[in-house]
Amino acid sequence: MFTPEHLVRLGSEVGDAWRSGAESDWTARAGSLEWSCARTADHAVDTVFAPAIFLASRRLESYPEYGVSTLGDQAAPHQYIEAVATAVRVLEAVVLAAEPEARAVIWTRPQLAVRGPQDFAARGALELILHTHDVCTGLGVAFEPSAEICAALREHTHQWPMWTVAPGWRALTMDGPPWRDLLQASGRA
Repeated sequence: MFTPEHLVRLGSEVGDAWRSGAESDWTARAGSLEWSCARTADHAVDTVFAPAIFLASRRLESYPEYGVSTLGDQAAPHQYIEAVATAVRVLEAVVLAAEPEARAVIWTRPQLAVRGPQDFAARGALELILHTHDVCTGLGVAFEPSAEICAALREHTHQWPMWTVAPGWRALTMDGPPWRDLLQASGRA
C-alpha cells in the first residue's frame, strides 16, 4: 500500500533531483514529451495539488470546477522545487485529515471512478514520479527513486485503468524492478 509517508519521501527525492538540475536549461524538452522541463515541472506540481482538491471537495459526480493556480512555465527552478514541496505537504495533509469513509472522484477517464482517501496520495505520486523522470531526462540529471517507493506505488496502482486500457500504456507486469516496470508501463522505458 502506498502511504502518505511514501509521498513525503518521494517529494524529498524529487526536490533533490530538481535541485541538482537547477543550473541546467529548463527550456529544454522534457524527455520524450513535447513540453519543456519548466512546463512539465509546473504540470507535475499541478498533478499533486489536483488530487488534494479532488478529495477535499468530496465530489462524487465530477471534478471540482476550480483548482489551484500554479507558477506557469516561466518560473525559476527554485520556485518549482518549493512548489512541489508545498503540493506534497497539502496532499499529505488532506489525505491524513480525511475520514476513512470519505469518497471523491479520483479520475474521469477511461470512466469516472470514486475512491477513498488511501488512493489519492498514490494518484498524485504516480504523476509526480513519471513527470520527474521526464524533467530529469531533459535536464540531464539522474533520477532513481527508491525501490521501496516504486514497489509500493507499483503494488498500489497495478490494477488502475491507465496501466491496462489507455492508448500507449502497457500492462503493468509487476515482475521486474519496480522503477523499470513503472517506466515501461507508462511508455517511458
